[in-house]
Order: sequence, then C-alpha cells, then structure tokens
Amino acid sequence: MEAKTLGIATPRKPVLSVSARKLKDNAADWHNLILKWDSLSDKGFTTASSIANLKVSLLSKEKVELESSSPASSEEEEKTSLDKGLEALCEELQAILDGLTKIQMKMEKLSSTTKGICELENYHYREESSRPPLFHTWPTAFFYEVSQRLSEAYKKELLLKHTIGAELAHTADRNLSLTYLSMWLHQPYIESNSKLQLESMLLETGHRAL
Repeated sequence: MEAKTLGIATPRKPVLSVSARKLKDNAADWHNLILKWDSLSDKGFTTASSIANLKVSLLSKEKVELESSSPASSEEEEKTSLDKGLEALCEELQAILDGLTKIQMKMEKLSSTTKGICELENYHYREESSRPPLFHTWPTAFFYEVSQRLSEAYKKELLLKHTIGAELAHTADRNLSLTYLSMWLHQPYIESNSKLQLESMLLETGHRAL
C-alpha cells in the first residue's frame, strides 16, 4: 500500500529535472537553428548579389537597344538569356527565403516551449518566492525572456529580407541595390548582443565550459 502511494505522488525534483533537460535541449536547438540561419543567409547574399549584378547588365542592354535604331539579333538573344537567368535567380532567392521562414517558425516554437516551462514552474511553486535555479544562476523566466528576444529579432530580420527580395529585381538604381545588399549582409535587427545572449544560454545550460 505504501509503495502504491509513493508511486502516485509527484515529487518536485523529477518535474524540475525534466524542465531543466528541456531547457538544455532548447539551448542546443537555438544554437543549431542560428547556425542554419547564418549559412542560408550567406547563400542568400550570394544569390542577391548575382541578381543585382544581372539587373545592371539588363539595364545596360536596354539602354543600348534604346540608342540603337535596329538592335542586333544577337543582342536580343543575350537579353532574353539574361531575363531567364534573372528569373531563375529570383526563384532561388525565394526558396532561400522560404527556408529562413521555416527556421524562424522553429525559433518561435522554441520560445513558446520555454514559456510553457515557465508556466509549469509557476503552477508548481504557486505563491512560493524562493525558486532554486535549474542550472547555475538564471531563473527560468530569464530563459523565456532571452528566447523571446531572439525570436523577435529574427522575425524582424526575416521581414526585412522578404522586402529586399521583393524589391531587388525591380530596382533600377545601382546605389539602392548596394544598400539592399548591405542590409541583407549586416542584418541590422540581429544585434551583436544576440550572439552573446546565445553563448550565455549555452554556458548556463552546460553546453559551454565555465
């Protein structure tokens, strides 16, 4: 009878250890998702640069055609080839943007999962003010705060990249194209402390040696 009662009881330690393990897994997932984002973003920059360069070539061809009363058939064929090349690059960039969107959705899911862990802890401790940290110093709520901050940063960056992708192939101004490329490369919404926050999370959860 006693063994049965012990089996039904729900002690705190196993609940917290499960939460700690989930937070540690989430930290590793954040690391992997950001690595995938960076790799795909670099690939997107290469494609976006090719689009900008090809657009300049097309504009040059169009200018030559306007100045020439009877453009040569070879020039027309070259322009058609450039048009097809531009279309293929735009499709490639869209595929990259779709990939970045999937990554950002997974980031939001990580943030949501962390929020759930916080709510579980709040339910578990009720009105108790003393909550031992699951790892070293971070309260559980701070994991959610950092996750939410990272998720929002990458969400804004994703929206910017979608805008750049939509505008780049239609931009006739070379300087504007360079501005778009610079924004894609430097990712203004992902602040330098975002990587620091990730590294701090990895340290806190034991993925990095203290």
